[in-house]
Amino acid sequence: MKRIIVALSAIAAMALSAQAQAACKTVTISDMNWASASLLANIDRMIIQHGFGCEAEVVPGDTMPTGASMAEKGEPSIAPEFWANNFKEALELGVKEKRLRIAGRPLLEAEEGFWVPKYLVEKDPTLATIEGVKKNAKLFKHPEDPDKAALIGCPAGWGCQISAGNLHKALKLEEAGFDLVDPGSAAGLDGSLAKAYERGQGWFGYYWAPTGLLAKYPMVKVDFGSGVDAEHFTSCIANADCLDPKATMYPPANVLTITTEAFAKDAPEAYKYVSKRGIKNDVIHPMLMWIEENQADGETAAVHFLKTYESVWTAWLDAGAAAKVKKAIAGM
Repeated sequence: MKRIIVALSAIAAMALSAQAQAACKTVTISDMNWASASLLANIDRMIIQHGFGCEAEVVPGDTMPTGASMAEKGEPSIAPEFWANNFKEALELGVKEKRLRIAGRPLLEAEEGFWVPKYLVEKDPTLATIEGVKKNAKLFKHPEDPDKAALIGCPAGWGCQISAGNLHKALKLEEAGFDLVDPGSAAGLDGSLAKAYERGQGWFGYYWAPTGLLAKYPMVKVDFGSGVDAEHFTSCIANADCLDPKATMYPPANVLTITTEAFAKDAPEAYKYVSKRGIKNDVIHPMLMWIEENQADGETAAVHFLKTYESVWTAWLDAGAAAKVKKAIAGM
């Protein structure tokens, strides 16, 4: 009788597993156009595909269009690294209406703001303040207009394009001679910072951490002298229709993994995984440096991460799923 009960339990477990796998339809994962987001998207693809047996694919994405598409169309299934400060109200509505879920925090020590090179602050500590930056506008040369200074903002489609524009106005940077410059792309933003740093020149603009770029090029976050007004940031600074923006530092970075409600219901074990995974800076910084040094794409970087940081990612999975992922990457 005991053997029969054990056998029946095993059969039931297999049936439940098969049922869960059958319900796990194709999972689409937003691969946004910066290194940490692409790394996370490809880690998720490999773990969800090999660990849980789902069909999984990465699709191109960006903060604002991805958030809107997930809320309105239910696609993609997952945004692994979603900077939510500029999408807070829409995200809250999506969660309230049971279209979206907040699954967890992928980067555990993230921040954003306006930055200047550390070597400038070492020469003149006032450059760590917005007043010091404004008084030394001539250090931050405009790439196209020698009569102006430049605040390097965010590419179109990034949530920070809105906040940077509103803060440019709130901080009265135009009156101080600063034009808000669209770098055109993630590569353009990175390239402008790297070029200035390697030449020992001035650079003032938006960036975020953790990133391989800030690990390679030490920067100082500029103090606006305003403190943080999280309510005003959410209600005005993060909105395109903000009519009267006031100075505020960026609130602590609200970096989330968001998923559709359908994904959470159809693939509960995979949802449990993305809810559990999170990476600290002592892991993500070396990874991002490795990506930079090796010019690695997201897939190559994900394989390197899974092979190098086994003790990190296996803690996110049960033993069975972890064993399947180990087997899959062994020959990669």
